[in-house]
Amino acid sequence: MQRRLEFGWFLPTAGDTTAYGVPAAQVPSSLALFDRIVGAAEAAGFEYMLVPVQTACWEAWISSAMMVARSKSIRMLVAARPSYINPVLLAKMISTFDQLSGGRICINLIAGQSETENAAEGIKWGKEERYEIMEEEVSILKALWTTHGPLHFDGKFHQLKGAQIRPYPLQKPHPKFYLGGGSRQAWEISARHADVHLFWGDTYDRIRANMAEIRTMAAGHGREREIGFGMRLQIVCRPTEKEAWDFAHELVAHASESQKTFVKQHFATSEANRRVRELAAIGETIEPHLWTGITQVRPGAGIAVVGDPEQCADTLQKFIDLGCHSFCLSGYLHDEEAERFGKWVMPILKEHNRERMAA
Repeated sequence: MQRRLEFGWFLPTAGDTTAYGVPAAQVPSSLALFDRIVGAAEAAGFEYMLVPVQTACWEAWISSAMMVARSKSIRMLVAARPSYINPVLLAKMISTFDQLSGGRICINLIAGQSETENAAEGIKWGKEERYEIMEEEVSILKALWTTHGPLHFDGKFHQLKGAQIRPYPLQKPHPKFYLGGGSRQAWEISARHADVHLFWGDTYDRIRANMAEIRTMAAGHGREREIGFGMRLQIVCRPTEKEAWDFAHELVAHASESQKTFVKQHFATSEANRRVRELAAIGETIEPHLWTGITQVRPGAGIAVVGDPEQCADTLQKFIDLGCHSFCLSGYLHDEEAERFGKWVMPILKEHNRERMAA
């Protein structure tokens, strides 16, 4: 089954930049910045907006609610982190958001990249336990959204005795779940629950192999046809390849050693971040036009597609041909890169995927 292609963008609630480590290049978080980015993403044809969660970021649920009210069509992809919010309250928050926004919410399942940050915020559970909690909480969310009547739940971490919510979600049976973890536990949650497993950038062979393995795991739950796959990537697109590489190198050229060390150490226990560092050790590129440079200065999805419009489209098309249908992208500055992508890359992709992209 060939799924319809979808494209998402990123809302940098910790601020934007054109050069890490250069104070004059920083754009601080503000409502005006968020308005520019969300407006540019909608105009470019992006369908959803990833809203991050991290100490440096503005609060994701409030930011998402504000921006969905100030925009027309884009869906917010908001994080559900295990043990942060009581699952009954979280189910009610999401279903209320879904109803009030006309179905413009989807859920990003995140166990947390940084043990230091978790400890600072009072999260006492280790990584393995957080995935166990995530399993319970997603099961509770789905049950509350689809059960008409009291819900009883007796788990290791949560016990419910007759829980009910109002309203029920607008989207049926419920909003979609996305997950981007790189560990076996993350894959198992995706196999059981995710509508989309988002890979961070990697080699084509590794993505092909990982898709096959997760699909096999999903088959064990009768979900091999339900689970879909996507890519979480950065984009540096310019009129010429030289301009793209010049900007890419300037983006990270001034980052301090202390910032690079912070990224390495603060997120060391994340399997997905470990894989990104492993790829960066291979060299500047892991495939033609797939650049590792941003991984030095930014945790998370730092692999970037770098090139002219045809090269960027061709690189994304290779992932489409592997079986990916969802692309969660970002680039600097985020409003300007969204505009470039919409004008230059999206038309090329539509030409090659006429039956799978919205007109």
